[in-house]
Amino acid sequence: MVVKRNFANLFICFILDLSKNKSILLIMKQNMNTENVKIIFGLKVKSFRTSLGLSLQQLSQRADIAISYLSEIESGKKYPKPDKLIRLAQALGVEYDALVSTKVGKTLDPFAALINSELIKEFPFHLFGISASDILGLFKNNPDNAQAFLQTFLQISRVYDMSLETFLFAALRTYQGLHKNYFPDLEKLANQYVRRYGIDGKSSTLDQLKKILEDHYSYTIDETELSQHPVLRGFRSIIRGKGRLSINDKLLPSQKAFILAREIGFNELGIEERPLTSSWIKVQSFNQLVNNFKASYFGGALLLQQDILGIDIKQLFNITKWNGDSFTELLVLHQATPEMLLYRMSQILPGVFGLEKIFYFRFTNSTDPLSVILTKELNMTDTLVPYGLGINEHYCRRWLPLRLLKTLRNQKLPITTGVQKIQFVESSTSFLLISMARPLSLSRERGSAIAIGVKIDKKSEASIKFLNDPAIAGEMVSETCERCPLTDCSERVAEATIITERNTSETREKALQQFIQ
Repeated sequence: MVVKRNFANLFICFILDLSKNKSILLIMKQNMNTENVKIIFGLKVKSFRTSLGLSLQQLSQRADIAISYLSEIESGKKYPKPDKLIRLAQALGVEYDALVSTKVGKTLDPFAALINSELIKEFPFHLFGISASDILGLFKNNPDNAQAFLQTFLQISRVYDMSLETFLFAALRTYQGLHKNYFPDLEKLANQYVRRYGIDGKSSTLDQLKKILEDHYSYTIDETELSQHPVLRGFRSIIRGKGRLSINDKLLPSQKAFILAREIGFNELGIEERPLTSSWIKVQSFNQLVNNFKASYFGGALLLQQDILGIDIKQLFNITKWNGDSFTELLVLHQATPEMLLYRMSQILPGVFGLEKIFYFRFTNSTDPLSVILTKELNMTDTLVPYGLGINEHYCRRWLPLRLLKTLRNQKLPITTGVQKIQFVESSTSFLLISMARPLSLSRERGSAIAIGVKIDKKSEASIKFLNDPAIAGEMVSETCERCPLTDCSERVAEATIITERNTSETREKALQQFIQ
């Protein structure tokens, strides 16, 4: 099943977190549920059997237990009755208590930790069409080999400093990707709400949403206190108990409107498990992460309505020449920030236009000219584009959003927009990149650049007429400077250390083969 394979790769990220969260490895729960007991027991039986070099058939004969039943025991589906337990212990040459105990040896520690972790207990696997046992099955077929595999990832995690939150956000991106980042049920619910209250997405929307929250959901909304708080003034909003919402008055009206629309989403969707702040301090569970995503999706669909925005995007795509001003005008027309507009496009392009091979980025800079952070990402292509997972490298400065951040810093612009065709240095894959950058509302000395990339193929060429505009510059790009083989790049900010090491290794391998031959 495709969903299982995709998620199986992602689930490895959790293993990387085990070394950092030692409590997951060390704290074994006393009250394991029945399913976990079966799985632990099956793992132990198989481990004992393989250590003796016995086949299933040989153990079946020794213990006088049907081979089919023995197979179900090892797969964690059956737990034998006392008489069979005694025969198994004798056949394996182990003490009865050692066999039935939930304690495991060093070889099975990672599996036991995984099975008993809070993540396995709380993670909503049903969202991916799988069960916890499907994931655990990845690791139990060959415990000894898998042990070495897991230990390797534990070592890698120490280098990349991965955390449980990293895994959860990666899981959310996979969840979005499996649905092409388009959720018809949420679109329908938002559309019904728009018709019910006559929300038109114009300048009066902010007051309208505020009135809805106050009148229909009994909210108290404060816009003065948060920005004055010495510690919390960096937050956009905080929910203080039932129906008490504090909003930072430094925000743009469009940002305030989104916060209110998302708050309506929490109420309309009946969500109680949710974050209390606009930006994450700590992710408590994957349910909380998904719930926040759903409420945010609803809020975006409420303000940037699919039918209206879809028509405007189609009109822009039908123009044969790129016009950056037309995209900027969309911000005014729909009362949106660049992030709201381009992120909403990442939902509408696959959902309405059928353009599914896309990615979305948000880069943020700091007061340090060389410091650029990838703060949001969604990649629905088969190309490895820049990612923010534990990377300590310098992103390629040829990417349009990074150039816009530099322009923003140097020229003190309120907003800047651009377009670019990119092709990866070591790949033939090309993308059309549309990007916007602006100063951050709560930290004007810093900038935020948002970009959406669309794979250039027959489908996108048929939908986006200005894609073949000769005025759009093409550019060869890489992921990071450290991985880039280009030798004539004037924008390089770091040496190509990784690519150099790789080339050196390849040269030595070829020389070694020639020497041996």
